[in-house]
Amino acid sequence: MRDRLVQLLREKSYRRMRVVLASGRESDFYVDARQTTLHAEGSWLIGTLLFDALDPEVVGVGGLTMGADPIASAVATVSFPRGRPIHAFIVRKEPKGHGTQTWVEGRRNLPPGSPVAIVEDTTTTGGSLLKAIDRAEADGLRVVQCFTVVDREEGAAEALAERGFVLHALVRRTELEAE
Repeated sequence: MRDRLVQLLREKSYRRMRVVLASGRESDFYVDARQTTLHAEGSWLIGTLLFDALDPEVVGVGGLTMGADPIASAVATVSFPRGRPIHAFIVRKEPKGHGTQTWVEGRRNLPPGSPVAIVEDTTTTGGSLLKAIDRAEADGLRVVQCFTVVDREEGAAEALAERGFVLHALVRRTELEAE
């Protein structure tokens, strides 16, 4: 399954090109993991691989919208028929401008203190993961794991380690570039 995910990421998501990343850094390659996370087979592979890697106490999966949304939904979908429902949640980039003005959507499925995993599609410096961790914890969730589909290997693991988290990557940059 993992080998097939690497193949799909190479076909759908990985491109050699000069780009400016969300972190502000310039890069000579781009990984648009959404092309794979939104692909039917890619979604199933990612959902299954992440579900299998979750700590047994985890009851929720989510992260910063928009990259985390299809991943969290894939895990939730895979989890139900396997008899261990994992609920998805979404961390907004800005609080909802009306109604409850919440940062985290899907909280009614996760009681305060619920152990959760934070996910992201592509990680560079870890800034989006750290923002999602902060918002989830401020909203009463207990973050116990962090995952990325693709780790660009540019400091995210170290940034998370400074905060006491281990970054689990389904695929690393070096694997995408190896052939």
